[in-house]
Amino acid sequence: MTTFDDRENAFEAKFAHDSEMQFRAEARRNKLLGLWAAGLMGKTDEAAAEYAIEVVSADFEEAGDEDVVRKVVADLAGKASADEIRAKMKELMPVAKAQLLGEF
Repeated sequence: MTTFDDRENAFEAKFAHDSEMQFRAEARRNKLLGLWAAGLMGKTDEAAAEYAIEVVSADFEEAGDEDVVRKVVADLAGKASADEIRAKMKELMPVAKAQLLGEF
C-alpha cells in the first residue's frame, strides 16, 4: 500500500466513526427529550422509558429533526411549543455527547 492509500483508508474510517457517533448522539438526545417530555406529561418509570423509545423511533420517519418535533408537540398538547422543543433538543445535544463519551 502507498501512503496515499493509507491516508484514504484513515479518512474513510474517521468519516464512518464520526457518522456513527453523530447518529448515536442524536438518538441519545431524542431519548433524553422523550424522558423530559414524559415528565411534562406526568409519566414515570416504565411509561416514561417507553415514551422515550417512541420519540427515538419517530426520528426514522424522515431526515432531520422535524419528525421528532412534530411528535412531541402533538403529544404534549400545548405544554410546550415547537420552538421550546427545538431549544430543548439543542440544550440536550451536548449532554448526550458527554454521556456517550463517558461510556467509552
